[in-house]
Formats: sequence, structure tokens, C-alpha cells
Amino acid sequence: MKKFNIRKVLDGLTAASSSSSSSSATAQPGTPRENDVVQETLQSEHFQLCKTVRHGFPYQPSSMAFDPVQKILAVGTQTGALRLFGRAGVECYCQHESGAAVIQLQFLINEGALVSALADDSIHLWNLRQKIPAILHSLKFNRERITYCHLPFQSKWLYIGSERGNIHIVNVESFTLSGYVIMWNKAIELSTKTHPGPVVHISDNPMDEGKLLIGFECGVVVLWDLKSKKADYRYNYDEAIHSVAWHHEGKQFVCSHSDGSLTTWNIRAPAKPAQIITPHGKQPKDGKKPEPCKPILKVEYKTTRAGDPFMVLSGGLSYDTVGRRACLTVMHGKSTAVLEMDYPIVDFLTLCETPYPNDFQEPYAVVVLLEKDLVVIDLGQIGYPIFESPYPLSIHESPVTCCEYFADCPSELIPALYSVGSRQKRQGYSKKEWPISGGNWGQGTQTYPEIIITGHADGSIKFWDASALMLQVLYKLKTAKVFERARGKEEKPSTDIVDEDPFAIQTLFWCPESRMLCVAGVSAHVIIYRFSKQEVTTEVVQLLEVRMQCEFSEVDSPDPGGEQTPTLPTPAAPSSPQEAEPLNQLTAGVNSSEGARDNIPCLQVRSSPLKQSPGYQVELVVQLVWVSGEPPQQITSLAVNSSLGLVVFGNSNGLAVVDYVQKTLLLNLGTSELYSPSDPCQRQPRSPRKPRQPSGGFCDSNDGSNNSEDRCKSPTSGSTSPCNSDDERKQNFIEKDGKDNAFTRSRSSSVTSIDRESREAISSFYFCESFPRKSDSLASPCLLVGTTQGSVMMVALGLQPGGDQKPQQTLSFASCGTLVQLKGGILTMALLDAAGTLLPPSCEAWYDPNASDEEKEKVRRRRPATPPSSQEGQDSQFAVLCSEKQAKVVAMTSQTIIYKHNITETSFVLRADVVQMAGTYCIACFCANGHIMSLSLPSLRPLLDINYLPLTDMRIARTFCFSNLGQALYLTSPTEIQRITYSQETCDNLQEMLSELFTPVETPEAPNRGFFKGLFGGGAQSLDREDLFGETAAGKASRSLAQHIPGPGSMEGMKGAASGVVGDLARARVALDERGQKLGELEERTAAMMASAESFSKHAHNMMVKYKDKKWYQL
Repeated sequence: MKKFNIRKVLDGLTAASSSSSSSSATAQPGTPRENDVVQETLQSEHFQLCKTVRHGFPYQPSSMAFDPVQKILAVGTQTGALRLFGRAGVECYCQHESGAAVIQLQFLINEGALVSALADDSIHLWNLRQKIPAILHSLKFNRERITYCHLPFQSKWLYIGSERGNIHIVNVESFTLSGYVIMWNKAIELSTKTHPGPVVHISDNPMDEGKLLIGFECGVVVLWDLKSKKADYRYNYDEAIHSVAWHHEGKQFVCSHSDGSLTTWNIRAPAKPAQIITPHGKQPKDGKKPEPCKPILKVEYKTTRAGDPFMVLSGGLSYDTVGRRACLTVMHGKSTAVLEMDYPIVDFLTLCETPYPNDFQEPYAVVVLLEKDLVVIDLGQIGYPIFESPYPLSIHESPVTCCEYFADCPSELIPALYSVGSRQKRQGYSKKEWPISGGNWGQGTQTYPEIIITGHADGSIKFWDASALMLQVLYKLKTAKVFERARGKEEKPSTDIVDEDPFAIQTLFWCPESRMLCVAGVSAHVIIYRFSKQEVTTEVVQLLEVRMQCEFSEVDSPDPGGEQTPTLPTPAAPSSPQEAEPLNQLTAGVNSSEGARDNIPCLQVRSSPLKQSPGYQVELVVQLVWVSGEPPQQITSLAVNSSLGLVVFGNSNGLAVVDYVQKTLLLNLGTSELYSPSDPCQRQPRSPRKPRQPSGGFCDSNDGSNNSEDRCKSPTSGSTSPCNSDDERKQNFIEKDGKDNAFTRSRSSSVTSIDRESREAISSFYFCESFPRKSDSLASPCLLVGTTQGSVMMVALGLQPGGDQKPQQTLSFASCGTLVQLKGGILTMALLDAAGTLLPPSCEAWYDPNASDEEKEKVRRRRPATPPSSQEGQDSQFAVLCSEKQAKVVAMTSQTIIYKHNITETSFVLRADVVQMAGTYCIACFCANGHIMSLSLPSLRPLLDINYLPLTDMRIARTFCFSNLGQALYLTSPTEIQRITYSQETCDNLQEMLSELFTPVETPEAPNRGFFKGLFGGGAQSLDREDLFGETAAGKASRSLAQHIPGPGSMEGMKGAASGVVGDLARARVALDERGQKLGELEERTAAMMASAESFSKHAHNMMVKYKDKKWYQL
């Protein structure tokens, strides 16, 4: 039966009614609509929004638990989240509705269930036997604050300690309170005048389940006899207790204290501790008490059959270790190892071979939960190495600054990236398998490759394999390697335009087919990378320095007002050719009379040789320079055309086009110049080995003359007279950075912040082959340029081949003026053909730049030739343009708007992408008000509009991105990526795709008591807790103490084929039938027993009659 989503229909109707006027065609009534030509197949039924999986380290972790049989790790957070981890690729995310911090977790070992205790004094029972865990029961305490929980192995009775010092007992099957309560005033001595404080520990004696050990914060420990309801022993110590751990034989226990000491107690000797040690305290020679240390927050005591026991503890360092990192201490026999951690320790657990507390524990690993990492230490190897984590927990290794998502990319990319990334792995890990190995992978049919790229604040870029709802790091690139690093604060260059993280990634562009990567950093730099499988050493990093400025009249006298008057061309350097000048020489920065910085980049490219490992290798570095005391503006948009060898980038000053093959600047235009088209400027790129021309003279005029008088000095000239050289007007500087600049520079700016805000910046680029003018009949290479003011301009790229070799190609540029105007800044642009299929920018096939010329030529020959774009017929192409407020579809050739749709009036779109969906294309949008929308192409019909997630911080706006096939993601916290789908097909298949947490595993056999222990009553003593805590023995608990809340997942375990009311009725009917059947069977058995009893009675009576009058000797 087909699913019917009334919400989507209503959303569609609402959107259609609000934009009925705006989404209509501009054609006159009666004319054929374009929709009659392009048959659209996408419908609302293709869309459904749901979360799929969350990756990364749990943000702000607070607690942890481990199931030693299922091998599943659970981590709770301060925001009420629950993350479960199994083997590599098995992870799950759940969320408590209240959002309260998770203070403790307890597995029902090998039962597929988990108990969580929250800071709002509620406990919850989670069912882990389903792929999406759900809460079965909840219990909310009204008069008690929960401080500690303990669930004995294979018990259904949960002990809950409170802030008042009382202990309550909960049946985890029904989640009801027992009437059995241990009150604090009965637990402590009557002579004690002060309250013992909250309960900080509860555990039963490993060898006697009837004895409960209760630790109070003040330092009092009580061994409580559950049967006699009284304290057997009380152990007093002067220092506050943080944790308690048993020896497995149940004769000793260890307490950790606030003064950094450990006390060991014999259970039958409560007068004083058997041993007191301070692991990190300095031992005075005169026998006095050691100096107090920091509190030992947790201790675990684990025994082994073959050797000394392990004692693992966190904290306890001496107070004189100021600034020292958090440590985990492992004491084994006479050796003590102090393991430094990168972050503070939240919790740790010792993993043992057996789940039974009364057997030798045989510890093999320690899981350490840190504030920003998860570390597993191997206890079985010398030096305690750590295990290599298979989880994607390093997303936040440096803060994520940008993110891109590529679904259904070329299949050979992931193996290629993995092969170069595998060489980057650290050494020294444990050789054993990852110990958290529970669960099973999903069985989904989603097999297409997916790659996520994250840019980080330290300049690093990470490539992730995101296929099949998993995440695994493939390769890491460090862009900061191409720059010189300041060794100290005093050496920090004063040309930085950011105070911190000067290498942070601002935006990136990746071409999967050609494997070209282009990144822009916050210090106004662009780096172009090629992918190679061979290692190379680059002697000199190729550098271009580009001078981009918005409005100025003279270099030495910037106009503070920002207004610009046209100036006439002025003569520059003489036309006689100069001597060849090496490209790696730096032209010194210029200081004006006011001492303003000029022609100085923000970062210094390294001058020493750069060893580049296989993977992404630097092709070219482009840096924007200071202009007359004004720092360069940060780059706002970026695009690459690998078939032409071009990279284009823009900011609030304008745009620049660079040929990264020949390392030359081809075009440098101010934003205002795009509005006034001039004659095409033909430019002859030069090889880096050619003689260096005068500054700004890297292009030829239309008539081929090289006269320097033809150069224009004003970049913002409003005159309509033809200007033969755009980069001449800009006074570009194409230089190689080789030496340090010794100028003192200030951060003063001649442009106010208000001016900067009002500048029109370049926000989007799109390379295409289209019709730049209405009169054009043949498509030619073009560049679509979108601005923050909603303008879309076209720049025609003329290509006249000069021979077979790329260096002889000549490019010409002509601005064709404004194509269309939209409300809000332009976010994305694309081109569709007459059938509504996306026309991607042309790109070349990947070849290894370090391979032989013969291999490169083979790749070029294999590449299919780009078909000619002379598509006949009117309006054979459609330009799709989306801004922060609206979307428009423009028919090319005629350049008329055929569809438009107002996406939002009260909010604005943060991210928009043209994506492939169900074999066709649509626009996916994410608004600041939390709505996720989808529009059909080309008619812009609303297909999806769901209020999903209101914008809570800029991190979501910066990282939200859509991809093909209904996939999207964003950073939901500084450490976690949340993936979502807007595809109905993926939502339907999600259950199959998700991993399984619970797998049927037999519980290990209990330890053998041995012959003598069984004969003389030794070994573990069992306890029938039902007799003690059940309602018949203990009575009912006070109703006002806690409130039982049925969980939303309480019926999940009974799921059948049916659902909803019909399923409930069917289940009720089945239950009634079963009950009736059982009652019938009971009635039959009762009747049979009555007949048997009557027969026995008759037989007994006959016997009695037979022998009643006979004497004993007659019998």
C-alpha cells in the first residue's frame, strides 16, 4: 500500500498558495509553457525527511558503561544524548527528551537493555534489541536526588542511592519501586550526629549477594545485611570517599579519597584500614603522613590468576604538578605506570574477560573517556600501548570550518585516497584487535560511493569515506606546510588579517573527475593541488601575488570616502623589454608617505624545498596582497575548470582568473566592471620560465601591440571607452615570495566597517558552455558570476587554440553585463539542457602529473571529446539561479525568465544546491528558520517543505550541505556530524541499512565453586531478592516518591506486520485468544486433578475399611 503523507501535501499546498503568482511563467497567456517540453517526474512522494546516523565524538561526555558479553560501549553526554558503539561501523545515537545530563549508565548485561540515570532525577530503560533503540519505561523521582545506581549481574533489582543518603530499589522489568528502603539513619551509627552525605557507591559483595556495601561521601562505608535489615560493619575514615572497588573474593575492598590516598579494608576488621597508600604523594623520611594530593576520583581493583592484581586509578597527582595534563595510573605489582592524557578524564572502565564479579577478573584493556577523545589502553603488552580506534572520533581534532558532501562520486576515488592515506597512519599501536567488537553491520542496498571533505582551523583538510552510513578517514592534507610558521608570539607576522588560525580553510572546491582541489584560506590565499601517486620534492613553491582593490584613484593616496573618479591612462614602464628576472624573486613591498603597507601578502610561503608525499601536491599558491595600508579581503567564492586549467576566485573587491597550468593571472576585474561590458581583452599567458614583463603587463592588446601606454590605471573607471587590459588597470603583481619583508606594518584601514558591509561581493561562480549573448547561436565557454546583491552576470571566455600545446592557447574575456537580478545574495547556479538534465562544467580526466609523458597522453586520448554545444532550437538551455530569497529559471539564448519562485519572505536561505534525485534534478534549500525545502526543475514546483531545525548557531549555517540522491549533513555540535536524508526511498530502507547493536550470544558459564567450597559452604552465596524486595515481603512503595512513565518504545518489542490501531487490536485479540486457550487448558487440568483426587480418596477409604478391625498381628 502506498504511503500517504498528509503533511507534505499540506506543505505543498501552503507553498503553492503563497507563491502562486511568483511561480508562474512570464510567457503571455496562450503561449506554450516550457513545462510542456520538459517532462518532470519528481513528485512529493519521492521526498521524506529523517535523520540517518550521527558520526564523531560524543559532545560533552559525562558517563560510560560497557557490556562485557555483547562488547558494546555506551556513552552519555551532558545534553542527554546517548551514543552506542560496537565494531567499526556499528554506532547508534539516541536522545533523552528532557535534555538533562546523563549521570550514570548500567547495562543489563547480555539482555539487550540499558538503564540511564539523568540529572533531572529520572531513570530510563532502553531497549537495544531494535535498530533504533527506544525507551521502554521511565521513572521520575519527586522527592529524591539520584546520585548513584548499581545493577548486579543477572539481577532485575536496581539499587538507587540518593542525595539524602537513602537507597531505593527498582524492579527493572516493571519499573516499579519496591517497598524495601535502606534509610541513612539506620545505616550509620546512632551516635553519629552529622548527616553522612550523599551515597557515592553501592555494590554487593562478590561472594555474598545478601551483603550490600554502601559508601557515603563523608568517608563512612557500611556493609548492610539485606536479610536482617541492619548494618554488619561500619568503616570510618577522615577523608571523603570518591569510589570503592572490591577484591573478587569479597574479603577486601579499596576506597579512593579526596586527599589522594587509597585505603584497603578487610571486611571483618572495621576498626582501621589494612593499608593506606598515597600513590603520588611524597613519602617523608620521619614516618609522617605523606603530603596530600589531588583527589583520586575513581579506582578499580582487578585480579589475575597468574600474577599480581591491577589497580587502575584516575587523579591523585600531587599539587605541585601545576599545568600537568590529566593522568591515568596503572599499578601492577611493584610497577606504577603514569599515562598522560591529552584531555581531562571524564570516566574510565577496565575491560575484563568475565562478567562474574566473584571470579578472577583477568583485565585486558582500559577504556578511558576524555573530554574530547576516547582512548583504549592495552594492559597485556609492555608499555601499555593504545589500540588504534576504528571510529571517526577525530572530526574535531581541529575545529571544522567548512564541509562538502559528494554522493555517487567516481568509484575509483575512495581506493585512490585510501592508498595514499594509509601511509600516513601512526605507528606504535597495539597489535591486538579492537576490543569493542559487538553488533553487526546493516544489510542495506545503498552501495554508491560517498565522500565527505572537512576543512579545519589549522589548515588541514580531511577526506572521509561516508559510504553505507559509515564514516572512515581516508586521507589528511596539511595546507599549512606550504607556509613558513612563526616560532613564537614575538615572531608572529603583523600582516595577519586574523588574530588566530591564519591557515584556517574558508572554502574549498573539489572536482572528483579531474581530482583537482582548490582551497581558500582566511588569510586571503588560494592553493591549487593536483593528485599524484608519486612522491616529489618541490624545490620552489610556485607563487602568484595578486593585487585586488575595490576603489582607488592612486596607489599612494587611497580615497577614504570610497568614491572614485575616472582617471586617464598613464604611462608606466618603458616598452623596451627588460632582462629576464627569476620568478622566485620578491618585489619589495611599497611604503607610502604615511607608512602604509603595500604589496605585502599576509603569509610567507616557505623558501626551503618541500617534500610532498603521494596524495595532493601543491601546484600553485595565490596570495592577495595589502593595498596601500588596506588588508586584502577574504575570499568568498571559488571555482575550478580543469579542462581549461583555470581557477577563479572572488571577494568584496572583485574577481580574478588564474591559469594554474602556466602560473599566470589572466583577469582581474572589480565588481563594478562586470556591469559595464567592454571589448574582449585577449591575453597571452606566459610560461614561468619566460622573461618577466613590467608589472601588470602580462596581456596583449587587441591589435597585438605591447605599448605600455595602453594600460589603464583605474580599476573602477566608469567611462565606456574600451580598455585593453583588465589586469593592467588593477596594477596586478604576479611575484614569487622568497625573502622576508622588513617593513613595520599597522592594521589601520582606510575603509570603515560599514563600507565593507555595503560592498558587493562575489558569492558564486559557475563554469559552463552556454550562449553569453542573445545573438549567439553556438555555445561557448562562459563564466556565470553571482553577487551578494543578487546580480547574475556572464563573462564570455573566448578560446583560440594556437597549436596542440596548452601554453600557446589564447583566452579572451568579455563581460556581457547582467543576465538577471534576484532578491538576496546568489547562492548557487547551474545549467540544464532542453531535457532538464544538468550540464556539468567540462573537466579533464585525471592523470598523474608526475607520470611519464606517454602515460599522460594515453589518458588524454581515452577522454571522450566534449560534444559540440550547438543545440538547435529555441531555448535549448536553462540557467537555474537560486538566491537567499528566491529562485529563477532563465531560458538561455532568449535570456528570458520563464519561472520564478519566492522561497521565503521572512527568513533567508543559508544553503542551496542543485542535486540529483530519482534520476532527475531539483533544488534543495535550507533556510535560517529551520525549513528544508525542495523545488522541481525547471518549473520550481514546491515538492518538500518541512520545519526541521531552526538555526541555533553559525556552525550549522557554515557546514550544512546537500548532496545527490537525497543526502545532506551538518555539524550538529563541534565534534559531531549529523547525516540526514530527504529521500523517501532511503527512509523506507533505513531499517535495513542501520547496524544492529544486539546479537544473540550465550552468557559465559559461572565460575566453578570447587568440591571443598561446595562441601563446606564456601564460594558465592546467592540471594532470592524476590522474597526480600517483592510486594508480598516489602509492601508497596509510596506513590508520591516516584512517578512511572511508560516509554514510547514499550510496544516496540511486539512489532508485527501491522501497526497503529489495527495492530494494537490484532495483538489484543491474539492475547485474548491465548488467555482463553490457557484458561481452557487450566480447567481441563483442574478437572483431571479432581477426578484423580476422588479416585485416590475412594481407594484410601476402601483400604481403611479392609484393615480397621484387624489386629496388628493379623496384618
